[in-house]
Amino acid sequence: MQDTNADQPWDVVVVGAGPAGATAARHAALGGARVLLLDKAVFPRYKTCGGGIIGQSRRRLNDRALATIEADLPEVGFSHRMGRVTRVRTEAPFVAMVDRERFDQANVDAAKEAGVVFRDGANVRALTDQDGHTRLTLADGDELVARVVIGADGSGGRVGRHVGAVMAVTDLGLEVEVPRRPEDAATGVLLDWGPHPGTYAWVFPKAETLTVGVIEQKGHADQTRRYLDDWIERLGLHPTDQDRSSGHLTQWRTGDSPLRRGTVVLAGETAGLLEPWTREGISFALRSGEWAGTAAAAYTGGDRTALDGYESRVRAELVPEIDAGAQLLRVFTRFPAGFHFLISKTPFGRGYFIRFCRGETTLARAFRHRWVRKVTGWLA
Repeated sequence: MQDTNADQPWDVVVVGAGPAGATAARHAALGGARVLLLDKAVFPRYKTCGGGIIGQSRRRLNDRALATIEADLPEVGFSHRMGRVTRVRTEAPFVAMVDRERFDQANVDAAKEAGVVFRDGANVRALTDQDGHTRLTLADGDELVARVVIGADGSGGRVGRHVGAVMAVTDLGLEVEVPRRPEDAATGVLLDWGPHPGTYAWVFPKAETLTVGVIEQKGHADQTRRYLDDWIERLGLHPTDQDRSSGHLTQWRTGDSPLRRGTVVLAGETAGLLEPWTREGISFALRSGEWAGTAAAAYTGGDRTALDGYESRVRAELVPEIDAGAQLLRVFTRFPAGFHFLISKTPFGRGYFIRFCRGETTLARAFRHRWVRKVTGWLA
C-alpha cells in the first residue's frame, strides 16, 4: 500500500480498531490529522463481549454505531447463586444491546468516512523511538513512522507493553452465544451474583441470539468454566458445537500505571480503563478514544500541551470511576448476599442501578458523599 510507506510519516497511527481505537482514529481525522488505523484481525471479526450499551456510551455513538443497536431493554433480573430471580422493570429502556462484530465494523466504517485509512490483518511487532517520532514494525516486515501513536490493542497489547502499563487485576470472561428461542422473546437482562468472590454471570438478549457469560479473576479457569456450565444448565439452554464460544481477558490499571510514553498514548482497555465492579468498558473506550484522538490531532497541529491534557482528563474523570468501582467490588466480594439484597430489593439500590445504566449518575459521584466513602471503607 503506497499510502502506508515509511517515507511518509503519519500524523497519527492508531493500533487496535475496537471502540477505543476506531473512535480515536475518527476524532483525530476530524481534527485534521492524517490517520492510519491498524488491527491484527481481519474485519469484520468476532469479539467476546456482552455488548451492553449504557447511557454514557450511547451519548457518544456515531450514527453508524447507533444503527447497530439490536435491543433496548426496560427490564433486569437479579439472582444470587442462581437462586430465585427478582425482576425490576421500568417504563423506559435503560440499557441497549449490540453485536460487537457489527458494532465494531460500524465504528471502523465511521472512521473511514471521516478520512481514516484502515488496514486490517496488520500485526504490530515492535515500536521504536526515533527522533521525536515512533517507528512501528509490522509482522510482515513493513515499517511505518508516526508523529503520535495511540495504543488501543487490548489486554496485553504490544503498545501497552511499550508504554509500561501495569494492571491491578486481570479477569477471565467466558461466553457463549446461542440462538434466541420463542420463549426468550420477553427476556430482559439477567445478572447472577456468583458462588465465588467477585464473580457474576449474565444473559444479554440480542435480536437473534442470547449472549451468556461469566467472569472471574484470572487463575481459576476450571472453576470459571464450571460456573458457566452450571449457569447454562440453570437457564435450560443447550449450546451446540455450531454456537459461538469464546474467552477474553479484561483488566484494570493500578493507580500509577502510565498513560503515555513520549508521543505514544494509551486508550481504552489497553490503558486498563474499565469499571471493576461491572467490568463495563465500552463507555471508557469511547470516552478515552475521543479524548486521545482529539488530543493527538491538536498535538500534530502544533499544541504541544495536548497530550498532557489527555492524561489530565483521564485522571480527573475516568480514574475516580475506576477507584469507586474497585472499592465497590471489594464490598461486593465480602458481602455478595447483602449486595444482592440492596440492588434487587430496596428502592434505593434498584433506582441507583437504573440511573447508573442510563448514564444519569456515576459511581464516582456516589463516592463524593462522605457517608458512602465511610460505609464502603468500613465494609471493605
